[in-house]
Amino acid sequence: QVQLVESGGSIVRPGGTLKLSCEASGGIIEAYTMGWYRQAPGKQRAWVGGVNSLGGTNYADSVKGRFTVSRDNNRNTVYLEMSDLKPEDTAVYYCNGPTQYWGTPGQFWGQGTQVTVSA
Repeated sequence: QVQLVESGGSIVRPGGTLKLSCEASGGIIEAYTMGWYRQAPGKQRAWVGGVNSLGGTNYADSVKGRFTVSRDNNRNTVYLEMSDLKPEDTAVYYCNGPTQYWGTPGQFWGQGTQVTVSA
């Protein structure tokens, strides 16, 4: 049973940067695609982006060019680096995996970490 634990959520001003981490335990994730999702108040959970086993990445159009997903297989950890943050990026961010397809969630979810973008 893989456990995913996110960290790094915070309150940040518009235009700011933030880096989230997702540490996996109970299993090795390096052979799989891992994803980040977010859920804003009153909205459905939505895919943000992901990283595959080779380090290739893919992103939702709303975050392309501003967000970067990466992984450190030595630490069994996936990261989401966010820049030029906007108020509409405010959401609970979730780590998910493993999966084989972009935007298709895998079996395991983290507990989520809150990101609030506000002046």
